Amino acid sequence: MKNKEVTIDATGKAIGRVASEAAVALRNKNSAEFERHLTPAVKVSIINASLMDISNKKKKTKVYHHYSGYPGGLKEETLEHVIDKKGYREALLRAIKGMLPDNKLRAVAMKNLTITE
Repeated sequence: MKNKEVTIDATGKAIGRVASEAAVALRNKNSAEFERHLTPAVKVSIINASLMDISNKKKKTKVYHHYSGYPGGLKEETLEHVIDKKGYREALLRAIKGMLPDNKLRAVAMKNLTITE
């Protein structure tokens, strides 16, 4: 299989639309050569991530949860905090990671992703 490169321009798009387009491209599901047990040779790059259209309501109400396993160990942070602390790149990475299947191929697919702000 040949290496394919897909470029997604995130200017003016919602975060979920960009993430779902990237997840489909990373899995190569939009191709006739899709096989669920093989890692596709697709490189996806997202440009202009900081120009995405994210509403203020979404920034304040979207909450990421993480549980440590201990009593009282539920940690929460909002999308606004993630963007302020780590940037738009991290918000997109979390969205795309959530849309990929939780198996051994997810780590490989995430390595084929590049995001520029």
